[in-house]
Amino acid sequence: MQTSGNTVLITGGNSGIGRGLAEAFLARGNDVIITGRDRSKMEATVAANPGLKALELDVDDPKAIAAFGQKVVRDFPTLNVLVNNAGIMRTENLADGSTGIAEATIMTNLLGPIRLTAALLPHLQAQASAAVLNVSSGLAFVPRSEFPSYCATKAAIHSWSQTLRRQMRDTSVEVIEIAPPYVQTMLTGEAQASDPNAMPLDEYITETMSALEAQPQSGEILVKRVFFQRWAEREGRYDEAFARLNA
Repeated sequence: MQTSGNTVLITGGNSGIGRGLAEAFLARGNDVIITGRDRSKMEATVAANPGLKALELDVDDPKAIAAFGQKVVRDFPTLNVLVNNAGIMRTENLADGSTGIAEATIMTNLLGPIRLTAALLPHLQAQASAAVLNVSSGLAFVPRSEFPSYCATKAAIHSWSQTLRRQMRDTSVEVIEIAPPYVQTMLTGEAQASDPNAMPLDEYITETMSALEAQPQSGEILVKRVFFQRWAEREGRYDEAFARLNA
């Protein structure tokens, strides 16, 4: 995809990687719309980035997604790029027998992108050039045991992206997977945002946009820090990688 001259919709664009991508696309001459559930965070993001637009969206609500799809296409008829970024990451103790966190995680991280893509795909296919960017994770390839449902949904997003890419191969819609490593964001709280072992957000966004501009043929956007997880199985070191992440 081209990284300028688009109309880009980014879910969860009011913080973290979503906000970083929104600002990067805006700086490259794109019209950018972010979504979120926290109005105050969206207003702060828009105030800090003149020209950025924001719309409320609860990606857990299928009726809201359907209505949003109709509204955004009507209000932004040139929309041609969707970035499925919104997600949650919560610890789970599977031994306690509860499924609440798992169900919430699947609703947000997997069903949300599937539903929103389905709502917008007819419009995207009618564009001369379009793209769906799905944010997965290095944890799709080597999981951490304290986040079982998060890792499972990201593995599912990886698989779903591959099949969507195959189905869209003869259309104008590119399907691109963005697989971040451990990045300094508030996804799991303050500890992650300040963890020196996590990749600084600005460095991650810079390397990701460079990779996107390089037009990778694989359909995957990978920074060097995620190679440890992405290629662990192929390189015969999966058990080592799993043990290291779960020490």
